Amino acid sequence: MSPVPTVRGPYAKSAERRSRILEAGIRVFAAHGYHAGSIQRIADEVGISMSGLLHHFDSKAALLAAILERRDELSLEFMDVDSHHGIDLLRALIALTAYNQSSPGLVELHCMLSAEATSADHPAHDYFVARYETTVGAIETAFAEAADAGQLTAGISPPEAARDVTALMDGLQVQWLLTGGAFDMAVLLRAHLERLLAVPL
Repeated sequence: MSPVPTVRGPYAKSAERRSRILEAGIRVFAAHGYHAGSIQRIADEVGISMSGLLHHFDSKAALLAAILERRDELSLEFMDVDSHHGIDLLRALIALTAYNQSSPGLVELHCMLSAEATSADHPAHDYFVARYETTVGAIETAFAEAADAGQLTAGISPPEAARDVTALMDGLQVQWLLTGGAFDMAVLLRAHLERLLAVPL
């Protein structure tokens, strides 16, 4: 069998540089926010010129969009609504929370940008509106499916539980960052979900 070919040359270097720009963008936007985080600072972190950065991302907004897309790709590795249903999706939510703890930069980015993006003129405003709608909807569906399977505690409303869990996750992330990661978010999320369910996770 022939060996699997590897990507070499300028294409590999270009992909590597693009990845480094995204990582630097995550750090800068997480630390300074979108408006105060300049693309010059990002270029400096990568060690390239401004024109070099703009060769890969033609604007600051395009770079932000790529960062958010990358974050969603990582999330989908854990929480794919097409393949997870009912309490399986809730288990995936716990796994995603555990993963996030290994990437504090992404947690900080989410907290910073979601707060900034409440302003209607922020370039990520529509993204976060849609993202929260999708997230709450997926969790609500998971609770409704759990109810249909007799796995939800009597009296629990799936729409209310979905909002509750989403708010809990956001609040835990802020506290986790402020305490320097002093507690396990996934453990607390699991405990809360099990109080809403009639079966263990």
